[in-house]
Amino acid sequence: MNRRTFRRAVLSLGIATTTLVAAVATPAYARPDHLAPTPAVASPVFAITDGVARQVAVTDRSELSRLGVAAASGPVDLLAAGVDARLAGDLRAANQRLLVAKGLPGGTGSLLRLRLAHPDMRAALARGEAPLVAATPPDDSAASVHAYDRSGATVVLDAARVPQRPVLVVDVDTERALTAGLALMRQELGARGIDRAAPARPTTRASGVSASAGYWATKVNAVRLSDDEEPWIKGDAEIYNLVAGFGLDGKVKVDLVQMPYLDHDGTTYYPNQLLVHFSSYKYNLADVVMMEDDGDTNYSSLVKAIAGALLVIVDGGAYTPLVNAILDAIPTSWYTDDPDFVDAWYTLSTASSGRKHGAGANGWMDVAPYWVEQF
Repeated sequence: MNRRTFRRAVLSLGIATTTLVAAVATPAYARPDHLAPTPAVASPVFAITDGVARQVAVTDRSELSRLGVAAASGPVDLLAAGVDARLAGDLRAANQRLLVAKGLPGGTGSLLRLRLAHPDMRAALARGEAPLVAATPPDDSAASVHAYDRSGATVVLDAARVPQRPVLVVDVDTERALTAGLALMRQELGARGIDRAAPARPTTRASGVSASAGYWATKVNAVRLSDDEEPWIKGDAEIYNLVAGFGLDGKVKVDLVQMPYLDHDGTTYYPNQLLVHFSSYKYNLADVVMMEDDGDTNYSSLVKAIAGALLVIVDGGAYTPLVNAILDAIPTSWYTDDPDFVDAWYTLSTASSGRKHGAGANGWMDVAPYWVEQF
């Protein structure tokens, strides 16, 4: 999935409009208007994967051919690829640096993978054409892709046009990284006193002549993200949501909800997924911030930034939207690629129904109230 082009200047306008029409009290947290985009910073993850790409490109010809054949069938775990001892040692060292760059525990496992850039390249590989090797670039708006040939020389490719020559891509196993990252974030948020909004308070609802115990939730019937142009080298991203509201104790609660099926822009998905659980909320409102991991996310830094912003918000007796606080906690420089902000939905309630467009106009969700019955 490609890099969202949504920037803070646009976000401020979209969010301000959404906040004005929301039937809630004026937020006690005001989004600063003076923030300006900062220059792009070098990506530590890209520096690692780019170095690995060059090492793979100059490896033994037969070994590179074997890796290409394997990658044509699906992503290859580079640490389990059975390469020669010297390259294997370099890959293990690179993977350890990658775990540090992403703020993940050492026991997370291998994050380095190799994949074929585009299915149309399989025929060229089958004909025996020597592949180029590249790393996933950190900037979706770049006009070119830098790949390496057998000699280690740089070959510049058009980012908008799939090349005739096969390209193998070194990138991050974002599925594994996200699973480990969200586990870390849940642990760290809990340690800082920001709990999950797990079902905790049974209620009753009149249903004809009887009553049943349970709680209200918001169900996502369909979801779609904007159809943006993306470079051919980009792989699928991993989508997750920060669902935030005030708990019964008046403290902020955050749920981290994955959407593992949401692989592509311009495609409508029908997950029937529960997104917001209202059983533990003080108010009948919650906010959703949708994000994606394209590879660069440092989860340790992310959770510290978000926790630091949310812990200072005090329940003032009226619901305070939490989207601004979450987004302002993320350094502007991170918006160059990761953690990618996708969109935000303000003040979903137990009555929310129908199509809800995000504040940034980058996606929509069809939602409906859902009563979760207690056994």
